[in-house]
Amino acid sequence: MFKKSLLIVSLASAMFAGDMKMDLNAKYSESNFHTQGAKKFATLVKEYTNGSIKITVHSGSALIKGNPLKAVKDGTVAMTDMFIPFTSGGGKVFGISALPFIANSYDDAYKLYQLSKKSYEKTARKWNQKLLYSVTWPASGFYSKNEINSIADFKGVKTRTYDKNSASFVNLAGGNAVALPWGEVYSSLRTGMVDSVVTSSSSGKDGKFWEVLGNYTKINYAYPLQAVTINLDYWNALDKNQQKAMLKAAKEIEKSQWEAVKIEDETSLELLRKNGMKVQEASPELKKELDEIALKLLTEYLDDANKDIKKIFKEYRK
Repeated sequence: MFKKSLLIVSLASAMFAGDMKMDLNAKYSESNFHTQGAKKFATLVKEYTNGSIKITVHSGSALIKGNPLKAVKDGTVAMTDMFIPFTSGGGKVFGISALPFIANSYDDAYKLYQLSKKSYEKTARKWNQKLLYSVTWPASGFYSKNEINSIADFKGVKTRTYDKNSASFVNLAGGNAVALPWGEVYSSLRTGMVDSVVTSSSSGKDGKFWEVLGNYTKINYAYPLQAVTINLDYWNALDKNQQKAMLKAAKEIEKSQWEAVKIEDETSLELLRKNGMKVQEASPELKKELDEIALKLLTEYLDDANKDIKKIFKEYRK
């Protein structure tokens, strides 16, 4: 009741004569392409609503230190982006985009997202929020000190992973998965607490991994999603024209960011190479071995999945 009262007060202070001011928490740095996408979204919303909605984007997760789903549900912040696979409370459906080696390209990843979208929206509603748009990260690869040419090279590695799926993958490959907040990854690589990371070319670029690691293998592990949501109380406080304008902006940003991610990937890979990191494709032998692990993990994932999730993969395989 107290939290609801605070939310009503926050809504009242955010609105004035039909105008609305909202804060959007962006998890990553100002230069990150997801944050840049959120800022472009805010600009479009202002334009399409003739200035009646003003969104301020706060980078570096300045407004949220805990669970983004909970923060938006409670109205601690009106809007946020979130790394879906790493967000607790989303259930099995939030793990779909991070299942290993299911999608083999950006087109595959987009198809899987479209099939999963209704389930993401349903989960968001349970947490008192509306999904506005989602964009993939560049495909996750494997950063390591030594070259990875076969499954045998995973033996004994200490790898920072970002969710249950990636942890299971590393453990099955013969390594040791380590759960760490992103902010602690670089220092942990320096101290030797971990010696490898499953993440994207973009994250490796932002983290300057070439300072601590020498190799990046493009295993195309997964294409995990970053989503932007809005608190439903804030959403319902908007008039129909404002809602329509915001959805128009979200649709445009989603489309443009799904193209921008391809450029981000290539640019990031080039910067890794420029700074001395060896970037290589996964060998045919390694791909075959990784596919075997992927099949095992997908089978386990679907064993206790509900009918909606099973339907997603049935449609995806057509």
